Amino acid sequence: MVFDTEAAFEEAVIEKLKAYGWDDAGGVLKYPTEQQLLDNWAAILFENNKHRDCLNGAPLTPTEMQQIVEKIREKRTPVAINELINGKEIIIKRDNANDDLHVGKEVALKIFHRDEIAGGQSRYQIAQQPVFPSKSKLGHDRRGDLMLLINGMPLFYIELKKSGVPVSEAIGQIRKYAAEGVFEGLFSLVQIFVAMNPEETKYFANPGPDGAFNEKFQFHWADFNNNPINQWSDVVKHLLSIPMAHQLIGYYTVADSSDGVLKVMRSYQYYAASRISDRVTVIDRDKLWGTKGLKGGFVWHTTGSGKTMTSFKCAQLIANSKDADKVVFLVDRIELGTQSLEQYRSFANESETVQKTESTDALKAKLKSSDPSDTLIVTSIQKMGNIDEDAMSARDLEAIRKKRIVFIVDECHRSTFGKNMETIKRVFPGALMFGFTGTPIHEENRKKLSTTTDVFGDELHRYSIADGIRDGNVLGFDTCPVATYPEFDLRQAVALDEAKAKSMEEVMGDPRRERVYYQIMDEMPMAPFLDEMGNRCHGIESLVPESQYGTADQRDVTKHQRQVVADIVKHWPTLSRFGKFHAIFATHSIPEALDYYHLFKETAPELMTTVLVDPSIDNEQEKIDRSLIKEEALEEVIADYNERFGMEFALPTWSAFKTDVSNRLAHKRPYLGIEKTPEKCVNILIVVDQMLTGFDSKWINTLYLDKMLRYEMIIQAFSRTNRLFNESEKPHGTIRYYRRPHTMRKNIEEAISLYSGDKPFGLFVPKLRENLLAMNLVFEDMIGLFEDNGAGDLSKLPDSSEARNKFAQLFRSFNALLEAAKVQGFRWDESEYQFPVGDDVVEEAIAVGACEDECGAERSELYEVIAVPYDETDYLAFAQRYKELAGGGGRERGGADIPYDLSGHLMEIDTTKIDTDYMNANFTKWLKQLDLEGSEAEATEAALAALHKSFASLSQEEQKYANLFIHDVQSGDVYVDPGKTFRDYVTEYQRHAKNVQIGRASSLLGVDAAILSELLVAGADEESLNEFGRFDKLIDSLDAARAREYFSALEGAPIPAFKVRMRADNLLRRFVLEGGFDL
Repeated sequence: MVFDTEAAFEEAVIEKLKAYGWDDAGGVLKYPTEQQLLDNWAAILFENNKHRDCLNGAPLTPTEMQQIVEKIREKRTPVAINELINGKEIIIKRDNANDDLHVGKEVALKIFHRDEIAGGQSRYQIAQQPVFPSKSKLGHDRRGDLMLLINGMPLFYIELKKSGVPVSEAIGQIRKYAAEGVFEGLFSLVQIFVAMNPEETKYFANPGPDGAFNEKFQFHWADFNNNPINQWSDVVKHLLSIPMAHQLIGYYTVADSSDGVLKVMRSYQYYAASRISDRVTVIDRDKLWGTKGLKGGFVWHTTGSGKTMTSFKCAQLIANSKDADKVVFLVDRIELGTQSLEQYRSFANESETVQKTESTDALKAKLKSSDPSDTLIVTSIQKMGNIDEDAMSARDLEAIRKKRIVFIVDECHRSTFGKNMETIKRVFPGALMFGFTGTPIHEENRKKLSTTTDVFGDELHRYSIADGIRDGNVLGFDTCPVATYPEFDLRQAVALDEAKAKSMEEVMGDPRRERVYYQIMDEMPMAPFLDEMGNRCHGIESLVPESQYGTADQRDVTKHQRQVVADIVKHWPTLSRFGKFHAIFATHSIPEALDYYHLFKETAPELMTTVLVDPSIDNEQEKIDRSLIKEEALEEVIADYNERFGMEFALPTWSAFKTDVSNRLAHKRPYLGIEKTPEKCVNILIVVDQMLTGFDSKWINTLYLDKMLRYEMIIQAFSRTNRLFNESEKPHGTIRYYRRPHTMRKNIEEAISLYSGDKPFGLFVPKLRENLLAMNLVFEDMIGLFEDNGAGDLSKLPDSSEARNKFAQLFRSFNALLEAAKVQGFRWDESEYQFPVGDDVVEEAIAVGACEDECGAERSELYEVIAVPYDETDYLAFAQRYKELAGGGGRERGGADIPYDLSGHLMEIDTTKIDTDYMNANFTKWLKQLDLEGSEAEATEAALAALHKSFASLSQEEQKYANLFIHDVQSGDVYVDPGKTFRDYVTEYQRHAKNVQIGRASSLLGVDAAILSELLVAGADEESLNEFGRFDKLIDSLDAARAREYFSALEGAPIPAFKVRMRADNLLRRFVLEGGFDL
């Protein structure tokens, strides 16, 4: 249904909300002020607490309500207020003399209970268009759209937009209200914001007065199968209905004390947490504890989707339900246990205790304990595996076994197939186990003949990597296979070897050898393949000996390894954004990792490279003999690290060294803000298996691979690069892989097929070639759009709103393609790009110049050339027009509707960096043409046209003064100083015009010209207009008599004195916000 007005949409939403539980007997609260909402809350608090032991039949007084408001003000942040709401009670000191039992004493008022849903004392009300008081003495009160009240508390704010107005504008309006201080006092109770138009809805937690509105944490609700729910009536039904909205506040918000940010769970997190807690409830209800073969199930949620928060909510729901005696969160590494413990504790509220286990003895004590504070335990699978029949008395073991124990196993694809898990299952046969993983083990990659389903039971919920990429919760990947040996050379070497020949001469004339040789040269694929019977057959790369690439026992580095390092060094500045981001380089074995470390020291000492391996275990792939691991090489790694960063690590403190490297890569304490001092950063971390699972850092954007991976390890390793960051700097994670690239590419295809959940949506971002072609098409569309609307010189926006809306969409598309292309190698100073035809495996022998010149000449015909028919000046002209889209329109209530879906970071493109030299060169050419005696009019006009074309990069106002300056030059009214640029003159003319405008405003209204100038120079907007009371000072400087004379002249009749200050406020406010205009 289309809603032409916001009012009609608002009424429809209200009716739908009433149908889904918001049908309080008192009806909708229309246009309530803050005081009226306080009175409403006071009445509900009295009804819920009027019994003898609390309010004793005496209503709350205004001063008692003021105590409550002051407690809210003291809490201030949404995190603290969430804890207050879910704390169930608020304490006041009674001053109502009618309560003779409690006057002068403290009483606890029940305000909210997460379990009293649609019953008991819970009330659900709608406040329509609540009044937001103005923060300015002369400003007008504003009306919001809808607030949803639970027990009188405004916990949801909904901003509505009519059909055709993007939901981003609703978010912008909420952001504007927040900046104006609307969500203070009683309104600071708001926990969830909802931005809604008929076609789309986003919800997000209140970031509070100190937080930032982050687009990445504004979510769409979805159904159980992760299909987004956008239609407004469905959103009301599934997200805002009772009991869902009540549960969202009570159970599915998380007050994270680690960063002070309130978090609201995404739909997939809700489904997983509720499925697990419901399953435990059913098992307890049906008395199934201890049933043989009882399994919990597992949750398949992709890496980076917030599994730790989801698992915490599961544990919290189970613990609060009293359906289990112990909830044990198991991690597969001790260091992850510390990390998880910190996260769990930051998620827990004041009444909840998360227990750590310093040792196996401490763990045993917590398991035996009947103290409710010992219900929730975080430990490692290694410590849990140490508890067996020999480690405990039969009595203690029997006591623990009688308890209802739930294990929540993190990264369960790794740990559940080893000896520790076998021990845990044997010692606790009646325990219920749930697993969390982003890469469950399937039939195709069974471990010990078992799958994740075999171990844990049914899949309870799935949110695959494809879902995460589609929803913008994680990034896609740009994968690039790099061949370090030319394919022909590799194929021929294999063919000769298989033909048992050392040269072509030995092949010629021998039918058997010729048959083998040509079968391999002409028919055999590079990668392994399946024959007609489904059997896996060798490809060319399968027959290449491992020593061709590198092995653990090699004496010297190989040509392949040198090519790998050359490729990494060559692409490092572009891929890392000149060192802003870091990379992980995964190698085949520990000795090879150390060889690579020495290669980097030798060839690229400017890169800060270090190594993290586990020298105490065999390499999983090659079972390397530990004698091959040179202790002195690891000591060298530590010594180099110590020297570089002023540390004092040693081999005995290797674990502390590992922690320091991890924190440095993740920019975590003590390295918060380390990006401001690049010399303290690690550029490339070389690993074998370490850090390829479980390690999260948004600062990792590239993975280099010189090892073979399959199935779950591919997804896990790739996912180290896909954490969200500013989209203009990190549009995707980059993967470059070198060893047997054709085989590895096939492995990747198999892994994606297995783990995309049958939704291979956008997992791999387009390559540079595809991005350039798409950029050219979009740019052509933008040019055509402007030409068709009479703005072909790009100097102004098209007039029609339809064309502007289309331009907004096109420019956002272009910019997304541009940012991805920049990471992939696009540069504004290059207008042509070559791409090999027929295969996307890069033969780096050519790329790094290892091939003879004639080799490149022979291959030149195999390259496609793509030209980019525009430059940065053209782009910045469009960027300037895009910024101007935010300048108009009218809103029904409380601000302006802008019917263009604008992106905040695009508004921040620095168009002042337009090529001043280019503009000045055109100006100089035109001046020289003017000075030539007898110069041709046609040539002069052509030079002037070129100059005018560069004006497109200027704002509309700057273009006006540029043209004025040109007219003055043509008429001889200005002397051109060769020491000044054209842009200098534009700025000078613009400044002069502003001074004239300020002077005239000061003269006509009598206001202080210095204050008015300060506001214009500061570029004040609505949020900062009255910062430090400066706009109030401007109004206070008004000469009422002169201003009245000015406004009376405008009206053609005298205006009342009481209207003068209001008229002046409106005029000056518009004057400042619009950057000045002629009065």
